[in-house]
Amino acid sequence: MTTHNGERTTDAGRLDGLLAKLDEATAILADARDFAKPGKARRVYDTARRVMLLDGGCAAIEARARALEEAGAFNGSDWAHPQILIPSLTPHSLGSGDADTVVLEALSELRLLAVARGAYEHPLISAEQAHHYLTQVLAINLELLFTAPSEAQRETQGRLALMTRQLFSHLAESIGYEHVIDQLIDEIWRILQQRPIQVDPVKRMVTQIAICRANPEIDLGASGQGADRLVSSLFGPTQACREDPGLAVYAERLQSMDAGALQYEATGFARAMHDTGLVSPYHPVLLRHLLDHGDHLLAEALGLSSTGRDCLLCYRQLVQALIEEGVQPETPQAVYGLALTLERGILYQPPVAPALWRQIGLPLTPWSQERLRLAYGDAATPRARLIEGVLCMLGLPLGVGQGNNPTCQSARALSMWAYNDPDYLLQMVAWAARDDEIIMHFEGQPISSMASLSGVATTLPMDLDPVSLLVVPHLDRIYAEMGRRCIGREGDPHRWVNPEFHGWWAGRGFRINVDVETGQLEALEDFLRHFYASYHPYYNGNQPLIHPQPAGIAVTDSAARFIGWHAITLLRVNLDPQDVMRAYFFNPNNDSGQDWGDGIKVSTAGNGERFGEASLPFEQFASRLYIFHYDPLERGELADITQEELDRVIGHIHRSWGADRLPASGLQAHAGSS
Repeated sequence: MTTHNGERTTDAGRLDGLLAKLDEATAILADARDFAKPGKARRVYDTARRVMLLDGGCAAIEARARALEEAGAFNGSDWAHPQILIPSLTPHSLGSGDADTVVLEALSELRLLAVARGAYEHPLISAEQAHHYLTQVLAINLELLFTAPSEAQRETQGRLALMTRQLFSHLAESIGYEHVIDQLIDEIWRILQQRPIQVDPVKRMVTQIAICRANPEIDLGASGQGADRLVSSLFGPTQACREDPGLAVYAERLQSMDAGALQYEATGFARAMHDTGLVSPYHPVLLRHLLDHGDHLLAEALGLSSTGRDCLLCYRQLVQALIEEGVQPETPQAVYGLALTLERGILYQPPVAPALWRQIGLPLTPWSQERLRLAYGDAATPRARLIEGVLCMLGLPLGVGQGNNPTCQSARALSMWAYNDPDYLLQMVAWAARDDEIIMHFEGQPISSMASLSGVATTLPMDLDPVSLLVVPHLDRIYAEMGRRCIGREGDPHRWVNPEFHGWWAGRGFRINVDVETGQLEALEDFLRHFYASYHPYYNGNQPLIHPQPAGIAVTDSAARFIGWHAITLLRVNLDPQDVMRAYFFNPNNDSGQDWGDGIKVSTAGNGERFGEASLPFEQFASRLYIFHYDPLERGELADITQEELDRVIGHIHRSWGADRLPASGLQAHAGSS
């Protein structure tokens, strides 16, 4: 580009000129009325796109992130709510042929980078959450860091494809290029330690790492050394499939193996599966082959202990039928679900085995089949998908996640039933999948999921495991209807809803430390003394928790700011390996490892947690609790805890969610989510 006097303008000069135009367009957008903002935003997007194509452009946008957001650049779009954005959707946005969508996604990433680096204190998302999100985005879009645009991308996106690479180069350099892969590997292991049922996002990340490592044009330097176990667990767990030969070739190799070689394969697969919680598509091929080779090898391939082996021998026909109908290369996680279901010994409960036989032959309604196909595609039949989902939920009852939906109540109920009452869970699945209807009772009156009005979720959730996908919409409507039937009663509706919704074992006694009308803290000391007396072994006669109990917490971010009310399950209270009394609980929000501010960091491993459990020292947990249930017929004396400990707990509350506690509208608006 040349000026009229023939002098070449530098990129810096072009950038300065475009930034002046961007600032002007941003100011115009900020001054526009809400109805006029969409028209004014187009100029902002167009100018921002041109800025991001230049060296230094992404950094300049990052510095203006707050001004752009406050002007209304994200108004009316999903990006206006950064706390609900899902990393796995970014490839679709960034690969879109629509320029505005690509630019909005890029602007959002740069805004979150500003938040992560502390330059922009955002009211809806913390610096740690933003950093965590960007790490996952970089992981899922690794090819944008290391490879040039393909011919197809250049054809569909033009210069937008270059802009996205400028964006990711800036993100990686800002977060720390050398840490991208290593942080990603650490992140994958941290998630896998919680043993979620849904592992597709993790598998996509591992696949991206494998592709980058296999590409000779990509130099990862010293990064990625810890990836071997993850990559091999999916693509080559054993010697016979080490080079990822393909399923057909591997099946041929199995035909020529003797008992010793099959034993070696079975042991290798079992070790990889139990190490990571991930199952290779080769594993179902081996398992189906071993159906004709005796129970010993089958038990070896599932990695069973003596408990699981006994269960396999007692229910051999059922296990064979489950493998034939539900364990396929397209549904590999069913192997892990089956192994852990056998390990739990729940088949010895008289109703469970017959209920699983019913599940194998269960006719699915057209609506159920269509939902499963929409969510998971046609690679496996809807019936096989649902069997995989059932086995995973029975084997991993604490691996249930609510997805990006306000349905923590329903996710908690499914987890509780799988954990505590598996035949009831299987009954729920049968009603939902076979009848498109679930009927539950509230105080003696039936509630039909089909006759009820809308639930807490405003749209049908799709980002769920197969069981949740079919059952949660029904539970959500029933839960909301139970809440509606409590309208007009004094106090919090969960007092009546939770025991009716979750099961007879939920205590009918109920305590809350917030006044529902005013939102103010209420009888806090009594509440805490009662909680200690009900659940702390030193104050309840050393009585372990028998049944999991629903509870409600006030969730805070890493700055200890109140986020909302949330449903969890209190599972047990025990001394941890360091002799600290801890509360172990289930959090249905997909990832339990969170920083709740004021020194309270939720642990998911290393403090005596079982797979899927979160934990906190008892007094820290008590400081985020606002609802709990108890048995009103048991001893009810308030615990004589020391004033010093009580003051520590109350101090945590006053420094966080109880700081100015809190307009009543805040509590009532979230009444559905706890």
